[in-house]
Amino acid sequence: MRAQHFLLFVGLAGSGLLAGCRGQTSEDPPIVPIRNMYGQPKYLMQQGGAFFEDGRAMRPLPDGVIAHDQETDPRLAHGRLEDGTGYVLTIPQEMVERSGGMDKMLARGQERFGIYCAVCHGLTGAGDGVVVKRGLMPPPTYHQDRLRHAPDGQIYATIENGIRNMPPYAAQTSVADRWAIVSYVRALQVSQAPVAAQEKKP
Repeated sequence: MRAQHFLLFVGLAGSGLLAGCRGQTSEDPPIVPIRNMYGQPKYLMQQGGAFFEDGRAMRPLPDGVIAHDQETDPRLAHGRLEDGTGYVLTIPQEMVERSGGMDKMLARGQERFGIYCAVCHGLTGAGDGVVVKRGLMPPPTYHQDRLRHAPDGQIYATIENGIRNMPPYAAQTSVADRWAIVSYVRALQVSQAPVAAQEKKP
């Protein structure tokens, strides 16, 4: 009998304790076993600090530093000749090999083109994308002679830096993806050549 009373007492006491915890807001500071994980000594962006002589917490990069995945060859990174006098004429072979061959490069270019380019340039590169149909000024067709004979590096640089109404896509795309898009633009120009020639006829 005493054991039953004891169990009943423990059950009621436990229920009371649990009920007393509900909805209560403590004014006591939190118990933090690892204090430096709770209040980390750190500087925030744009915050000043006394650690460096110039008072800046955000540090400029040292001269000559590059990101671990940054492309340093100007032919690959920017589509420019090494001496800076012009654009590379064709997609560098190193980039084709890095992409796993031209077939894989074209497949990747088609995918990236569909994501970033087709909305304005259209699926065939004729400059009739969905936003053009909603009133945006149409971009030039890829099938005009000026762009058909432009160096591959110039098309790459346009993707990287933008031109006129076209914004730059350097932040959204990698070096390899930009070259892949160039390869797909060239494939579109070849595949649509008969159509473009027919449209030129009076």
